[in-house]
Amino acid sequence: MGCAHPGPNESGLRERFAFAPAQVFARPSAWQASHVLDRLLSSEEPSVRLKARTAVLGERPSLELLEQVRSSDRVAAVLSERSSDGTIELHPYAKWRGAHWVLVTLAELGFPPGDDSLVPLREQVLSWLLSERYERRWVTPRPNGLCRMHASQDANAVWSLVRLGLVDERIDRLVHRLLSAQWPDGGWNCDPRPNAHVSSFEETVIPLRALAAYAAETRKADARVAADRAAEVFLTRHLYRRRGDGRPLAARFLQLHFPPYWHYDILFALKVLAEGGYVDDARCADALDLLEAKRLPDGGFPAEARYYRGATASSNASVVDWGGTSVRRSNEWVTVDSFAVLVSAGRGVRERQGV
Repeated sequence: MGCAHPGPNESGLRERFAFAPAQVFARPSAWQASHVLDRLLSSEEPSVRLKARTAVLGERPSLELLEQVRSSDRVAAVLSERSSDGTIELHPYAKWRGAHWVLVTLAELGFPPGDDSLVPLREQVLSWLLSERYERRWVTPRPNGLCRMHASQDANAVWSLVRLGLVDERIDRLVHRLLSAQWPDGGWNCDPRPNAHVSSFEETVIPLRALAAYAAETRKADARVAADRAAEVFLTRHLYRRRGDGRPLAARFLQLHFPPYWHYDILFALKVLAEGGYVDDARCADALDLLEAKRLPDGGFPAEARYYRGATASSNASVVDWGGTSVRRSNEWVTVDSFAVLVSAGRGVRERQGV
């Protein structure tokens, strides 16, 4: 589309793109894994280069690099299904091509904030989430006093719109809905069974991400308190273990993947906790150890699972490829996020012996 857009200011971009900045800039001196970092910094994908510079090296994003992200082939493909009015003629939640997922994907890619050409997509998403029909079906019913809403849907909208600089007063309504639906144990769950009383990891990790980002943007204490409570859902279980016997809650939680969409794994959890400033908690150590153990001989990290199909699939279709899966070959999207998490946790990313 030929819509004019304002360029972002460098001021304030550091917080928007980096993980827990105070920790990033205090990284240990032995962090370097130069050959892998060089690959990331010279990637053909501007978004990978942006992540490497901001979340790994702790640099302020340059306007030039942000514009390269905006004009990249990947972003063009993600936005390719827009009509002349800027909307997408699919249900907003159509996986992974509807307006909801397009905004989430752009936020993951580091698309620069404040681009008004995305407003029609925002309007599609908010019209759906704030509709009377949605409220009546997903928010109002409260078996045993607990709201069984798909909190990840509201939360991904909040997070992506905060990151993309498209917030208005309606975001406050979504945040209020999340706060009022939070379960006593600190999380959320869409399980309709009346006896369900324990929060879901996959319905809680994205609200944690959204509330932490919203609190950082608005300085609203209630959102930060709710984020703190949500973080405990993961920290008390060391991000993947049952509290009773310590066994993994689910095998899929141990399989690294990108994009996260709404699916949980230890890398996504660590990334969210890093963004919120929780990753230095000692209870993250077990998951960090497990992540480090997954590093491949080529110095990077693998994508062990994928939740997308080809562009012609009837559901879970992605108009772009994210590098596929392999147990032997690293994936640059997973690698750059893994590097960022480890640096944010103060562990650094040291050279593998013999590499």
